[in-house]
Amino acid sequence: MLTPIIAAVASLIAGIFVGKLAFAKNTQRIEEEATSKAADIVKNAELQAENIKKDRILEAKEKFLKLRSEFEDDSNKKKQILVQNEQKLKERERTIQISMEQTKKLESDLNSQKQSLTSKEENLRKKTEEADKKRIQAEEMLASQVTQLEKIASLTAEEARKQLIDALRAEAETKASSIIKNTIEEAKLTATKEAKKVVIETIQRTAAENAIENCVSVFNIESDDVKGKIIGREGRNIRALEAATGVEFIVDDTPEAIIISGFDPVRREIARLSLHRLVQDGRIHPARIEEVVAKTKKNIDEEIIEIGERTVIDLGIHGLHPELIKMVGRMRFRSSYGQNLLQHSREVAKLCATMAAELGLNAKLAKRAGLLHDIGKVWHEEAELPHAILGMQLAEKYKENVEVCNAIGAHHDEIEMTSMISPIIQVCDAISGSRPGARREMMESYMRRLKELEELAVSFSGVQKCYAIQAGRELRVLVDAENVTDEKASMLSYDISQKIEKEMQYPGQIKVTVIREMRAVNYAK
Repeated sequence: MLTPIIAAVASLIAGIFVGKLAFAKNTQRIEEEATSKAADIVKNAELQAENIKKDRILEAKEKFLKLRSEFEDDSNKKKQILVQNEQKLKERERTIQISMEQTKKLESDLNSQKQSLTSKEENLRKKTEEADKKRIQAEEMLASQVTQLEKIASLTAEEARKQLIDALRAEAETKASSIIKNTIEEAKLTATKEAKKVVIETIQRTAAENAIENCVSVFNIESDDVKGKIIGREGRNIRALEAATGVEFIVDDTPEAIIISGFDPVRREIARLSLHRLVQDGRIHPARIEEVVAKTKKNIDEEIIEIGERTVIDLGIHGLHPELIKMVGRMRFRSSYGQNLLQHSREVAKLCATMAAELGLNAKLAKRAGLLHDIGKVWHEEAELPHAILGMQLAEKYKENVEVCNAIGAHHDEIEMTSMISPIIQVCDAISGSRPGARREMMESYMRRLKELEELAVSFSGVQKCYAIQAGRELRVLVDAENVTDEKASMLSYDISQKIEKEMQYPGQIKVTVIREMRAVNYAK
């Protein structure tokens, strides 16, 4: 019974001992591994410390070298500055030394010159004294001779001098009077001859065109089929064109042509260009017609500026104000007694330049005044002034030369001429206007009557636009539909016709047509 227990105890003790031995070995192994790891950690730490130390040393060396290099550069710069300053000081010392040597040399030269001047002054003083003695002797001899002559002639020297002067003066006056008389007579003979020569040479050197009375423009079309499109259904397109442009469109049996009739060349040109664009586009209806006419009017304004710029460039005139350039371009569409105003002004400018050059005056200034002398005729606002005075005021407004302003204002004798250019402008204006074929008096009076006719109708309340067509035999008045009723339109037509009868003179009769158009416009959004 005891034997198995003892055996079990012995085996237990043996197991415990074996376990302790195994634990001891495991513990020793763990300790050895820990020791090895600790040693590795320490070794790595020492290596890292060594590397960090080396890096710090390298950085310190680099910084030291950099600071040393900067210090050396700074030192070298300072040394260079010192060397330069030393060189400058040496140069200044050398310059001062040279200046001192030159000063000493100048002092010696001055001393020598003073000595020579002193000797010269002494010699001069001696010569002056001798001259004074001789002069006194000569005066004494002259006085004695004059005394002797006075005794012989029974006249004093003053009396003799006076008689001689009076005789010379009388002789000089006689000769001068004769010379002046001959000069005046010669000037009268040659002045007329020279003036005629200048005018003839000026006219001969200028080529001019004849004036043509033209109140119609012909618009050519490719085929007569286009005429139907232009007329429109029941003539609505042709009516819209006439209402928008203010001219008359004559569509007759003339093959492949439509006649545009109107006294205002600007309106005719707008009508012609608008019709050309409409025919090219192919869309011809009242709304499109109004759109195209509006665009064409804007383009005509741009063309006016272009014509003005081209004109001043052709004539070599510079520095002209933009508004004056625009007025020059507007002359293209204005005529004076049938003579195109721009052509007339260009002609006068060239004549003035030629005549001024012949007379030795400022040709450029004369050309400028000649071009601008009729700008008062194209001013867009109504003014109760002669066109010459209005033109002068416009030139003064836009800072033109005083001589140019006077020439413009005086070319019809409204003001006094104050420069030599003014009579040249007047003469050249007369030459351009009075030459054969230059003007037609009937054209000017006709255009004036039509403008007065339109202005009369526009003066009534409610009138928007007014156009004289058919050579002044019909007056078309467009009124505001909101302010003028149908009944009032009829009364307005009667009032205008009565006022025309009372205030105007005209051949035949004038048809007054008042047009009232009602439009309803809305927008789909």
